[in-house]
Amino acid sequence: MGTRFFYDTEFIERADTGHHWLDLVSVGIVSEDGTQRYYAVSTEFDPSWAVPWVRRNVLDQLPSPSDEAWKPRARIRDEVAALLTAGGAPELWAWYGAYDHVVLCQLFGTMTALPAQLPRFTRDLRQLWEEVGRPVLPAPPPNAHDALADALHNLARWRVLAPLRAQVAAVSNPSR
Repeated sequence: MGTRFFYDTEFIERADTGHHWLDLVSVGIVSEDGTQRYYAVSTEFDPSWAVPWVRRNVLDQLPSPSDEAWKPRARIRDEVAALLTAGGAPELWAWYGAYDHVVLCQLFGTMTALPAQLPRFTRDLRQLWEEVGRPVLPAPPPNAHDALADALHNLARWRVLAPLRAQVAAVSNPSR
């Protein structure tokens, strides 16, 4: 197994031309040891589709469009793939990660277009939290809904949940 990464995406839900899709706004990624961090804002999302909540909580705290974090999706895709696969096949974690995984896949076009080393699923911290008894977790950061802040918050959640996960596994499989 490669590196364990925690990530978050911010996106705009769109329902145009008869189908629903997710328009990437930003992505934040952090490695388990905290040494690798990535943040990017797409230059290609359409803010006119943002509902008031997304405008207030996501768009209003994005960096200035002149910031180097703003990049085209193709560059974000290439940088994310390089980061996530540099150490082998990564393990991906997110909070309510289903939509995040879809947004990640859409960077590559389709799930089948994902690089072979990328997993076809994201593990869910929210689900793990339920499984280990819903312990108290760190409070969300003041800049919640900033993708990198949320990725770092996911790492903080992991640091509470990981030891409990190991305890639950030991109780469930005492012969191991």
